[in-house]
Amino acid sequence: MTSTAEETRAEQPDWDLDAAYDACAQITRDASTNFYYAFLTLPEDKRRAIYATYAFCRLCDDIVDEPDRSGDPATELAEVRKNLGDAYGGTESGAIWTALADSQKRFGIGESHYAAVIEGCQMDLTRSRYETFDDLADYCKKVASAVGLVCIEVCGYDDQNAVQHAIDLGIAMQLTNVIRDVAEDAANGRIYLPLEEIRHYGYSEQELIAGTVNESFRELIKFQVGRAREYFERGNRLFPLLDRRSRACPQAMAEVYMNILDKVEDANFDVISSRVRLSKRTKFTLAARLWVKSRLSFLPF
Repeated sequence: MTSTAEETRAEQPDWDLDAAYDACAQITRDASTNFYYAFLTLPEDKRRAIYATYAFCRLCDDIVDEPDRSGDPATELAEVRKNLGDAYGGTESGAIWTALADSQKRFGIGESHYAAVIEGCQMDLTRSRYETFDDLADYCKKVASAVGLVCIEVCGYDDQNAVQHAIDLGIAMQLTNVIRDVAEDAANGRIYLPLEEIRHYGYSEQELIAGTVNESFRELIKFQVGRAREYFERGNRLFPLLDRRSRACPQAMAEVYMNILDKVEDANFDVISSRVRLSKRTKFTLAARLWVKSRLSFLPF
């Protein structure tokens, strides 16, 4: 999570390009994100573009999720939308926007992908329940798949099938977040699990808010894990379509999240009694293994 001081630094005008990228990298490091070690596997120019994207997403998330912010979230998101438009219009000011503008020039990233992230965060301001999975999938596409579409532009691809696979991978990862964060989200008044599915398994919103773990809850989460794995199965078809020097990054990200699903299963689908986590060492090891594998693929044997 970025501090107020870091956000202030990232919003100051007249940033040198290297300093702007460094500020975005610092935001990513400080967040202790699941993604940080995966980003290290990218070539430097692509890694910097992904740091800028992460810093942008973090800014949007913090506007919605930080309970102690003094500003109005809707107004702040509108300002983010204006700054994004300025960045794409060539009048950017601030570290994140300077870095995003440069990344767009280098990799041709569509503004609509970043706009979708803003729309998804706006949904969190007005919506706390999702009746059907189709409703939830629309949210997942905005807050996660849109980021995946940025990533494939940065990584590089030739086969247009990569687009749908990136969408599916984003949904898979966001569904994993939904599963992992069930208790935390409920405590904040949000339920992302589709309500019709909660009812189908004989569970209730009231039980979820109360933190009740019973057989109905375990079956509900088991179903969610199975669906997430189906999306991973489709999303993982993305990797062979990406530039070989860049594919270790999304592979590592997917590995981290699939490991979270493994841990949910190991906990017998109880994601309320304790939050599922992966150690930094595990995340680093996964990323390092895939990075080495990607480099060995270039050797002549």
